[in-house]
Amino acid sequence: MADKRFFHEQADRLAALQHALRQAFDPFGFAATALKAQQAWLQHPAELSDTLIDWGSDAWQWQQHSISRLAGAPDIDLFPSHPDDTRFADPIWSDSPQWDAIKEWYLFNTRWLQDVLYATPGLSEIERNRSAFWLRQWLNAIAPTNWFWLNPVALTKAALTRGDSAWQGYRNFARDAGRGDIPMTDMDAFKVGENLATTPGTVVHRSRLLEVIQYSPTTPKVKAVPIVIVAPWINKYYVLDLDARKSLIHYLVEQGYTVFITSWKNPGSDERDVGFDDYVTDGIATIVDVAREASGSAQVHLAGYCIGGTLTAIYLAWLARRGEADKIASATFLTTLTDFARPGDIDVFLDDEGLAFVERVMAQKGYLDGKEMASSFRMLRPNSLIWNYWVSSYLLGEAPTAFDVLYWNMDTTRMPQKMHSYYLREFYVHNKLIQPDALTIAGEPIDLARIETPLFMVGTQEDHIAPWQQTWALTAKAKGPVTFTLSTSGHILGIVNPPRPDSKRRYWQGEAKRGEEAEVWLGRQQAAAGSWWPSWVEWLAPRSGKDVKPPVPSTGLGPAPGRYVLE
Repeated sequence: MADKRFFHEQADRLAALQHALRQAFDPFGFAATALKAQQAWLQHPAELSDTLIDWGSDAWQWQQHSISRLAGAPDIDLFPSHPDDTRFADPIWSDSPQWDAIKEWYLFNTRWLQDVLYATPGLSEIERNRSAFWLRQWLNAIAPTNWFWLNPVALTKAALTRGDSAWQGYRNFARDAGRGDIPMTDMDAFKVGENLATTPGTVVHRSRLLEVIQYSPTTPKVKAVPIVIVAPWINKYYVLDLDARKSLIHYLVEQGYTVFITSWKNPGSDERDVGFDDYVTDGIATIVDVAREASGSAQVHLAGYCIGGTLTAIYLAWLARRGEADKIASATFLTTLTDFARPGDIDVFLDDEGLAFVERVMAQKGYLDGKEMASSFRMLRPNSLIWNYWVSSYLLGEAPTAFDVLYWNMDTTRMPQKMHSYYLREFYVHNKLIQPDALTIAGEPIDLARIETPLFMVGTQEDHIAPWQQTWALTAKAKGPVTFTLSTSGHILGIVNPPRPDSKRRYWQGEAKRGEEAEVWLGRQQAAAGSWWPSWVEWLAPRSGKDVKPPVPSTGLGPAPGRYVLE
């Protein structure tokens, strides 16, 4: 008996050691999966032989092509890159036989490695997708375009500027190494409250979790029912108030609406125990009550963006359970997930070991640093969001351009430990929000099928954070009328989509029938040109009551944008 206990203890210690080593050196399991793939190929020698023959055939073609190019043959783009891949867009990569050979060597090996990984016998779909993600990170990192001596564009510019571009690139690198990040924009070109978040307003409530901003009217009368916007706390709210030309808040105020918005506190170690319940009771429930009291309206329109929309859905079900659903005249969801079965590319970070790594990082500080989260999202599109800026700043010595959306993207926020761990495990991993009464939040079991509030939903075509087909899932749960809108562009620019004469964007909009598939709905819609903002205002109008005198804030804690957004 003692012997069995001894061996069980040793097995437990070995498992704990393996876990500790993986957490230290391979928290997301790429090395483990790569080893499994190697073993799988060794166990299938016939298939391995075929793949090596394929590589040999490609290598032979590359060799013959390179020799013929040196002899004066024209470029035939033997291994074409993806149409969206702009790394080799400069003509020198095709015009010069030597650089063309380097490019083609990289592209054919990249294609072969990825094909081999997907063809590996015995890998599960999850292992295949996650290992492919990390393989792409490595392949993108070692691209010749990212190395000064292998980038002909950088070498040419250095020669033409007599080394000045290389010196400036070094200075840019030294500057950014101190910041610990690769900037995507000129971080000195913007200041919140001066040329960002400038719509006039007043902070009318401040608590440990949020500030509530009430915006000043610009019309003689306003709609009786105000709009309450629940911004995501993964980023700061002012993406919806960049400047007067792009501001959704400014646009709504001009249309005669009283607008309130959440400006969430940027948590630190002291807020490690702030949970999801707090975001309901001290967050969204608070701003709704503040708006109702300030406006004198018994109802409000709710609009939630990203995780703010997820919170809005929970709050609607929470109110319905309490018999208080009549507080909300309508709800709008902007790129909002409620079913996390297919959450997009972010899924690669959410296996058990990866999640344990994130939780260990949070436990050390009491929060997840915004830079760590931003880095994860940038890795979903590494060539455009990482290496593009690496090349332009450090190899070409260029100054980053000033772009307000990118500044906002780098103005990161932190996530409190308790809330974020709950969110990742219960929503992303276990997908309990879509299950009736599987979650109890702020004292109430949550069932999205209790929602009968009229809904306006917006998804975006190129969203890699909240795929629109997945945001559609709420239409099968909610019992009230649903109008769904699909906008072109992605998670941010599909929402920050102001009406303008030169806009090339489009949207599809129509009633969502309960139980209808997303693609079926899309097939019966006609595309409309421009922004979806005016159609949303048109949808809100008959639900917004009479025109009344603008409410005057009864209390003021300072002008917008307030204090918390600057933290």
